[in-house]
Amino acid sequence: MGRELNNVVVIDAVRTAFGRAGEKGIFWKTRADDLIVPLLKALIKRNPKITPDMIEDNIWGVTNQVKEQGGTIGRVVSMLADWGYEIPGCSIDRMCAGGLTAVGFGTSYIASGMADCLIAGGVEHMGHLIMGFMRDPHPRSEEVMGGPSAFNMGMTAENIHERFPEFTKEMADRYAAKCQLKADEAIKAGKMKDMIISLEVELADGTRMVADKDQPPRPNTTIEALKDLKTPFRENGNVTAGNASGLNDGACAVILMSEEKTKELGIKPVMRWIASAVAAVDPTVMGIAPVPATQKALKKAGLTMDDMDIVELNEAFAVQALYCLDRLGMKWDDPRVNRWGGSIAYGHPLAASGPRLVAFLAGLFKEHPDAKYGLSTMCVGRGQGYSMIWENLLGK
Repeated sequence: MGRELNNVVVIDAVRTAFGRAGEKGIFWKTRADDLIVPLLKALIKRNPKITPDMIEDNIWGVTNQVKEQGGTIGRVVSMLADWGYEIPGCSIDRMCAGGLTAVGFGTSYIASGMADCLIAGGVEHMGHLIMGFMRDPHPRSEEVMGGPSAFNMGMTAENIHERFPEFTKEMADRYAAKCQLKADEAIKAGKMKDMIISLEVELADGTRMVADKDQPPRPNTTIEALKDLKTPFRENGNVTAGNASGLNDGACAVILMSEEKTKELGIKPVMRWIASAVAAVDPTVMGIAPVPATQKALKKAGLTMDDMDIVELNEAFAVQALYCLDRLGMKWDDPRVNRWGGSIAYGHPLAASGPRLVAFLAGLFKEHPDAKYGLSTMCVGRGQGYSMIWENLLGK
């Protein structure tokens, strides 16, 4: 028996503030699962027509699935939120795109008719669980992935500089400074207030504070200040702490629902899912993968980049963003791209970053009712890219 796909929509998206990884970070004494629980509670509080018993799955992307991030975190956190035993949950690993994959799997889940309403999100506590923690790579993995640089994301960015020398360090620094400026303007204008769910935390020195602002942004960044930073991944290289995303802690969650269910409940959705695609490339230049992923998604949607009014591109590294924008036919400062700044400013807590792109896109759709289509896309460690196309439902 054949059946039509259901339309899938985003109802709401929230996140924690993003913190710096390590003892100086705002979440040093906060567990990863305790970053998720306030988001679940906030989504229900903000959307009173949705009750916990309506959540048919709780899908969470998380890269390092050990210790506090292990044990199928998506299942446990709904019980920690006092929602009872009846809500299923799972965990997904696609490294940096674990959370965006959770959103993608959630859309497929609802589109196929397996559920009407679910939560998809991503979390990463890079202060407690560093990249590569407790991994045991296959003896041939270095060989099949093209060399040792495939395991070091900073080296993959240096490889892009080397293979595509038209993207210089000066260009990367210029892009990074612009990112910080856009983020500073967005934060000062209050763009993050409706998105960030505050929580009280204990700091390393025992003092307590309310975490309601992103910690990584450096609003006073200038191109001149970036010039002399060290290049830790390669001697006389191009990648620095200033033109790359940092190591961060944070979580972000999205409510997805079938469009038919929103009509039944009288809920106004923000945006409709149009298409998704994943692609793979040489792992030693993993940052270029959003290009084929986006091209595949556009083809599935019957659209072009000219149709994309808003683009949220995760900035793992400035050079990676520069390459992707160029190959997708955009200028480095295209006004459609990362209007509120990107990961170079806000940070990149791995699996949390994909849902953060969705949250930013939802916020920008609300702010720009004239925008029709938007793209959320990101690169992934080990050489993958993930892209999703959305339609604004709040348009004129």
